[in-house]
Amino acid sequence: MPFQKIQTEKLSQAVVRQIEELILEGILRPGERLPAERELADRMGVSRPSLREAIAELQDKGLLVSKASAGIFVADLVGTAVAPALAQLFSDHSKAVFDVIAFRRDVEGLAAERACRYGSDTDLAVVGAIYAKMERAHLKRNPTDESDLDAEFHLSIIEASHNVIMIHMMRSMYELVRKGVFYNRQVMFRQKTTRDALLIQHGAINTALQARDASAARAAIVAHLDYVAGSLEDDLKAAENESIARRRLEQEHQR
Repeated sequence: MPFQKIQTEKLSQAVVRQIEELILEGILRPGERLPAERELADRMGVSRPSLREAIAELQDKGLLVSKASAGIFVADLVGTAVAPALAQLFSDHSKAVFDVIAFRRDVEGLAAERACRYGSDTDLAVVGAIYAKMERAHLKRNPTDESDLDAEFHLSIIEASHNVIMIHMMRSMYELVRKGVFYNRQVMFRQKTTRDALLIQHGAINTALQARDASAARAAIVAHLDYVAGSLEDDLKAAENESIARRRLEQEHQR
């Protein structure tokens, strides 16, 4: 017969399972330091030997890494999906920039719908808290802080979707998204597009999410990223027109 006696799960295995779930759900992030051994053992209600056994197993699996004199950290499981040089290349060339925006529009629109359906009240509170930070940063007019918070806001929506594949893949693309956000804002500020319009758009996304209106949330994401794409198209057209005008002026001076 294929039946075996039921065995009580070892404490170390329960620790392994809990930490694995925290990593899978994106609660423990790559590079994040675990609490000190004594504190972590107390929090989890296990002995330090059981905790050490679990940590060793997680290190063998490549989920945790030990850094000398620094502690135990969550491993960088996916790395960056796009090398920094390629991310910079994307941000410097218009076709790739528009493709990134189109990709984000599709993925983030879906994530916004899922966040309305599956996100907890706490998930949505996180989104709202980041938006509140955006409002405060808006008053200080620091483009770097605004760009970082912009990317963080969008990633918080991905996290609220509770799709672990989406979470890890988009987080691995964070550098690409961050560079894209910064590039987009630089262009739009140069074009004298109002910063107020961007904040209002993010406010509309946040409002729809807090109301759990899935269709409105997706529409707000699409409207925002379409606005960004349109502003970039206008900038490219303006640059092209300026180049033609300069050539005309140069030719006129030679006549």
